[in-house]
Amino acid sequence: MLSNPADAALLPAAPAITEPLPGLGVLRAQGEEAAKFLHGQLTHDFSLLGLSEARLAGYCSPKGRLLVSFVGFKRAHDDILLVCSRELLPAALKRLSMFVLRAKLKLSDASDTFQVRGLLGSDPAASPWRKTDGADGSHTVTLYPAQGRGRALWVAPAETPAPQLPALSEAHWNWLEVMSGVARVSQPVVEAFVPQMLNHESVGGVNFKKGCYPGQEVVARSQFRGTLKRRAYLVAAQGPLAAGQEVFHSGDAEQACGTVALAAASPHGGWNAIVSMQTTAAAGGQLHLGQAAGPVLTLLPLPYPLLDDI
Repeated sequence: MLSNPADAALLPAAPAITEPLPGLGVLRAQGEEAAKFLHGQLTHDFSLLGLSEARLAGYCSPKGRLLVSFVGFKRAHDDILLVCSRELLPAALKRLSMFVLRAKLKLSDASDTFQVRGLLGSDPAASPWRKTDGADGSHTVTLYPAQGRGRALWVAPAETPAPQLPALSEAHWNWLEVMSGVARVSQPVVEAFVPQMLNHESVGGVNFKKGCYPGQEVVARSQFRGTLKRRAYLVAAQGPLAAGQEVFHSGDAEQACGTVALAAASPHGGWNAIVSMQTTAAAGGQLHLGQAAGPVLTLLPLPYPLLDDI
């Protein structure tokens, strides 16, 4: 659903592509046991990952809190790329490497080896988390749509020429990322959320049938012990928003009800954000940024159904 029809009118009408996105990095897992290893570390199934599929997956602390989120896919059966916030990659690589032990794989930072660009398409019905390969060695991974437009990541070796398409600004891409309702974990919110607090179970980011991984018991208990008490929501504001800022509800001036997970400026003016907050706070009353008397936040509809609502 469009937050404002004028916003969509400011997007290129035809498919468009960004320059390489500086905020994204690539972690590479190579070796015959790469998929098996990642299967035991991340929230989604990598053992059964096909060559035409992709995965949204989280890497959690033992307490089930997200340390980083990945979009992962196989270049080959023994070669997996994981796209994430570049600022979080060194810590994730170091932590994952501690558990490799004698497993037959190599983990590396491949951010300089591959380029990651945002691709804006026209088909919002394209299935997310699919991967197609180009003859030039590139890979296109479909994401959740935003503002009625399809989106994808275009990942290719650094020297590969980009498709000849109109340019899409990084600012536009960042805003579309927010409006998709799928939050990428960044430094200000490391260990702030279990996956369900970002709706990851509703957008294909958690497999509850796979085996153990760090934090798995906490994640499973959060899902099956009853109604989830925190969810991710889209909001709009007149002034700037930033990941990590607290959100307050008009009914409680003392305690924050939520946290901004991802934010970006709207091309039409104002700002939008994904806020993880108590479901009771979203049920009614007024939301404020930073303090009970802070700037007002307007709740917007989510662009996808929540798992509990299906």
